[in-house]
Amino acid sequence: MAKDAIKMSGKITKVFSTKDYEVLLDNGISIKAFTSGKMTLHNIKMIPGDIVDVELSPYDMTKGRIVYRQK
Repeated sequence: MAKDAIKMSGKITKVFSTKDYEVLLDNGISIKAFTSGKMTLHNIKMIPGDIVDVELSPYDMTKGRIVYRQK
């Protein structure tokens, strides 16, 4: 995790591919997000409705990286 990354929680609303998703954050903003390297490596699949933790860069708040899927 980058030290300046903003960590938020959200829900997956659309699946574009196995790596690209649309996530609706808890504050109501919709962003495009991709899975982090370890999630891709371990073949963690996600479907619409899954709750995930997302890291956002403070420089570009429209894209994020999914770092964790809630159980």
